Amino acid sequence: MGKNISKGFEKAPQRSLFKALGITDSELDKPLIAIVCAQSDIVPGHTQLNTIAEAVKAGVYAAGGTPFVVPCIGVCDGIAMGHIGMKYSLPSRELIADSVETMAFAHAFDGMVLIPNCDKIVPGMIMGAARVNIPTILISGGAMLPGCSSKGQKLSLTSVFEGVGALKAGKMTLDELADIENNACPSCGSCAGMFTANSMNCVTEALGIALPGNGTIPAVYSERLRLAKLTGEQIVKLVEENLTIRRIITKDAIHNALTLDMALGCSTNTVLHLAAIASECDIDFDLDIVDKISSFMPNLCRLMPASNTSIEDLYHAGGIMAVLKELSKGQSKGESLIKGKAITVTNQELEKSYQNAVIRNTEVIRSIDNPYSATGGIAVLKGNIAEEGAVVKKSAVAPEMMTHSGKARVFESEEAASEAILNGLINKGDVVVIRYEGPKGGPGMREMLSPTASLAGMGLDKDVALITDGRFSGATRGAAIGHVCPEAMVGGKIALIQEGDIINIDIENGKLELKVSAEELNERAKKWRPKTLELSGYLQRYSELVTSAAKGAVFKKKF
Repeated sequence: MGKNISKGFEKAPQRSLFKALGITDSELDKPLIAIVCAQSDIVPGHTQLNTIAEAVKAGVYAAGGTPFVVPCIGVCDGIAMGHIGMKYSLPSRELIADSVETMAFAHAFDGMVLIPNCDKIVPGMIMGAARVNIPTILISGGAMLPGCSSKGQKLSLTSVFEGVGALKAGKMTLDELADIENNACPSCGSCAGMFTANSMNCVTEALGIALPGNGTIPAVYSERLRLAKLTGEQIVKLVEENLTIRRIITKDAIHNALTLDMALGCSTNTVLHLAAIASECDIDFDLDIVDKISSFMPNLCRLMPASNTSIEDLYHAGGIMAVLKELSKGQSKGESLIKGKAITVTNQELEKSYQNAVIRNTEVIRSIDNPYSATGGIAVLKGNIAEEGAVVKKSAVAPEMMTHSGKARVFESEEAASEAILNGLINKGDVVVIRYEGPKGGPGMREMLSPTASLAGMGLDKDVALITDGRFSGATRGAAIGHVCPEAMVGGKIALIQEGDIINIDIENGKLELKVSAEELNERAKKWRPKTLELSGYLQRYSELVTSAAKGAVFKKKF
């Protein structure tokens, strides 16, 4: 697209503005590369992204391109957690996609390098790039190192959230909590476990839109700067070859992403984001596809919060390419679990990238013949509460909670549920129901790490389940079932649950049932009225435009 602003006498005004930037005629003759960078001083995963951007620029220059850094917003979910800020987290994904689309088209770039790191920024940038459909590569900022307490305990951000619950339950002192707080996050980078940010960064390798290593090289390793320089060089090659992002993100690439997702036990948010990315690429996607892949995909890795294994450990064990190579050995109905012929930003087939990968730690990455479980790390549940579906991070659920039946404890917001949990009002066997936290009803579909972490810290994660039309952080562990669709705000049956109703959960068989007759539910539905929301600004627009979580919580395409 660069010729639209640099070629011919008619473009003299545009060239004049480039020259105001110090750009020479010879630089304008080269591919114009956008480096979309989400650096900010408020997000630990993004504070160092300027160094990644400089390395990418060096690579672009070395390969004969002309780079331009352009900005992108980013929300830190950990800082936004537990207050109104979290209402803006998922909605920020759509703003990011819009801004990437806008900057790319407005300035007629020939190619893009995306530099995100955390939660909604990764999928938001990919969604925007898919709309523009020019050659694009993603290079993230990398994972944070795991922390270590003064007692030698391995730590992550989850440890701090759970510590709050442990303190409230009298299982921890203030000094012990302070020790965890001071040591849980020892470096820049995305939080150290298989939370949403790292889940998405790992998935980009399987999607084929990032070079091998993107998902697991720690933020503070010099190898990440080398990867950034290689990314800069490769984007110029992709422009020369006109290998656009939507030629890479195909149905097979989405399959590979879901396959890796299940093998790693990624955050449930990946389902939401992959659905949104597929939507931008006009690829069919629904929860039935997720459920089908999960049914035959082995879970090879158990990382934080399901264990003490960090992203750094996965890196040393061989990284994403080692996982993909192991998956390529498996078959379902005579076909490989991995679509190895899918093209990637290397301009080669995916199988070329993983053919020489080696597993160096068989506990971190188990073999296809010795998985942690025979089915995937994410399960889809359906039933009269969730007719369109709900999701749970199965790999982080204790065995004794794979089936559970209990009395509903109903709350109209995250704050009300958290208050009840911390005040000891939730009993063993209960099923906590948090509703009106969906995409429309929240609005914004908040992540709710605080209540789940409080339950875990108080030692109730093996006795209490939680269901919601909102979301959970990738750092959540326990029987935390989110994305219940239809959501309460549109009359989903989660809105009809009453205090004391019995809810049956069967994760292995994908069931989520309210033990109330259809006749009784119909009577309740006649009396139901949606919650009144007093909204303004972006959240008002978001609530009006957003679709179901089962569709990725994307905006309506037709009005």
